[in-house]
Amino acid sequence: MKPAILVARAIFPDVLTRLSTHFEVESNQEDIIFSPTQLAEKLRDKAGALTTSSARINRELLQQLPNLKMVANMAVGYDNFDLPAMAEFGVQASNTPDVLNETTADFGWALMMATARRITESEHWLRDGQWHKWRYDYFLGADLHGSTLGIIGMGRIGQAIARRSTGFNMKVIYHNRSRLSSEQEALANHAQYVSKEEVLRQADHLMLILPYSTASHHTIGAAELAQMKPTATLTNLARGGIVDDQALIAALRTNQIAAAGLDVFENEPRFNPDFLSLKNVVLTPHIASASEATRRAMANCAADNLIAGLSGQRPPNLLTLL
Repeated sequence: MKPAILVARAIFPDVLTRLSTHFEVESNQEDIIFSPTQLAEKLRDKAGALTTSSARINRELLQQLPNLKMVANMAVGYDNFDLPAMAEFGVQASNTPDVLNETTADFGWALMMATARRITESEHWLRDGQWHKWRYDYFLGADLHGSTLGIIGMGRIGQAIARRSTGFNMKVIYHNRSRLSSEQEALANHAQYVSKEEVLRQADHLMLILPYSTASHHTIGAAELAQMKPTATLTNLARGGIVDDQALIAALRTNQIAAAGLDVFENEPRFNPDFLSLKNVVLTPHIASASEATRRAMANCAADNLIAGLSGQRPPNLLTLL
């Protein structure tokens, strides 16, 4: 008899077909966001699950699920997992690292460039029928070439972002929990390790790409924004909660910093509506990894992990050590 699994969100049909050769699959192609009660009910008889960040796997849930053995997250982040509780209850956890590094780095550059060069603001102005002539001072933005790129969070994606700066002749500075090796720094456009305070003070363009945790909550708040240059831009590809959104809104309203590009938000998708009143912010709906090839790679990576974990093998991207 095949183990039963839940695919908790909509997914590519061919990946469902692949999973069905190994498991009895209950799918959610309607893409309903399950409440904790609904998720517990759906998982009650399941050995495994393929989830996204909308499914919180915590102690309260796990206490109700004695049959659960494996949860595969279709994301590189896993702040929706209580890993100590999962280990305690004997539930393996996995994520999908590496397969989205380059696509996310591409998008980081797109968002940073759109922010620096005021692309969203100028397009809205054009669409609104306000373009009647050329002027020397319309939509003056900030150059990327020859500027200083600051990165907080120099993991695989941060390093991929830094590599792309070579063609822009940028200086790269970064802050991370630990310093990279000299070889990694050289490959990342000779990135220089500095304190968080120095990144904030020196960066012309600040990129956030660190994992979310209680320790990284509001890494950027009012105090940090006050240390940045008034001409600086901030781009957040990381997670909602890394930035204090209310403090950022206040800083953008008063031009304490020049502009921000945001792909993630606190309480997403119910983000702070005050962002919509600002012209100096570029907003995207958590799509940094959203190329078809990459999302397929993520789905298949999650499937690989689930198939391995429920067949007695070590999942390729295991997070919990039982």
